[in-house]
Amino acid sequence: MGKFSGLKALLRQIQPKVWMAIGAIVIVLLVSWGLVRRGHSKAELVEINRTETAKLDPVVIKNPDAATAKKIEEIADIFRRKKNAGFNGNVLIVQKGQILYQNSFGFAHLKEKDSLTSQSRFQLASLSKPFTAIAILKLVQEGRVSLDDSVQRFFPEFPYHGVKVDMLLSHRSGLPNYIYSFPDSVRHGKKYPSNLEVIDWYAKVIPTPQRYNIPGRSFNYCNTNYCVLAGIVEKVTGEGFGQYLHNQIFAPLGMSETFLITDTTVVATKNRTVGHQYGRRLEKDYYDDVVGDKGLYSTTADIYRFYNGLMQGLLLDKKLLDEAFKPRSFERAGIRNYGYGFRMHTKEDNTPQFIYHGGWWKGYNTMLWVSPEDEAVIIVLGNSYNRSTYDLKEVLKVIHGNDKAVNIENEI
Repeated sequence: MGKFSGLKALLRQIQPKVWMAIGAIVIVLLVSWGLVRRGHSKAELVEINRTETAKLDPVVIKNPDAATAKKIEEIADIFRRKKNAGFNGNVLIVQKGQILYQNSFGFAHLKEKDSLTSQSRFQLASLSKPFTAIAILKLVQEGRVSLDDSVQRFFPEFPYHGVKVDMLLSHRSGLPNYIYSFPDSVRHGKKYPSNLEVIDWYAKVIPTPQRYNIPGRSFNYCNTNYCVLAGIVEKVTGEGFGQYLHNQIFAPLGMSETFLITDTTVVATKNRTVGHQYGRRLEKDYYDDVVGDKGLYSTTADIYRFYNGLMQGLLLDKKLLDEAFKPRSFERAGIRNYGYGFRMHTKEDNTPQFIYHGGWWKGYNTMLWVSPEDEAVIIVLGNSYNRSTYDLKEVLKVIHGNDKAVNIENEI
């Protein structure tokens, strides 16, 4: 008992202010622990099985047969001529899981003449849209978003009524393009606005920018659709768009070279190229930090891994993936169409013969072209504006045959 009496006396001698300080420290520690726990979702804690994700990568052809060797040499000759015509970028062509061709041409920074490598990261421009579409469809799969949801469910003050999530995905919303919607009086000198700021501008600007068409009437390719979709992802998940993509798509597939432009950490900016036009570097654009419609930096290998993982059912179930590849617009006759985040050329039964998406933004040209029937994937990324990035007709002749070759350059 004497020991306990002495301890009580000692505790009584401690000043109340000291007790308050100790209590405050305990509270801070508990709150911090809670925030850390809350900030780490299950996806963030997923440990990547490197053996499994490595299966998503294409394999090198060690001993090609005569027909394959001829095909490889013809593709190499095509890109030698493209290089001579000014192409500066990376190429990856895969068929049936095997690398037909992979190469790098030119420089990450033209002035510094630092050679591109297979690890060089390119701004994907509108080739970012398929990633945004899959992010939304994952939320649909989880029951957190419905394709029939209106934008007002997430942003009640959004001034355009009747616009649903499926219209945003398929470019049938009729919304105006944010890049041309706001005068300087709205921007108030604000540089590099975020998606949520742009959405807020639409709610507040007077007069409201005129929409291009009524919702659902027709297809009209518009970056605002995917700006809003990325905003919906942030609103629903409480995470930044880049963080959600990392947790739900990049990390599970082992895509360690893909980051959003707004991530300025050392690991995110490593091997990042810059865009050029007419031989000059293009500086950061006013709308560069609006993402979802653009904004991802990635490599040819990571893009292939994304597509392969998608097709293997690692991101979406087959029923929902089929919805992404289903044509949505029939106002104009022809084979060209758009699904949810993917362009396509359709067959007579309206199923896709080719699936693709390209992009252009501030010196970058990008293209992902897929032939499901031939199991062929073409990925071309350029960082010095050159339309030969999109001119793949010769390559398609080699891979698909003359009967399937099409001119896709005017599709972008």
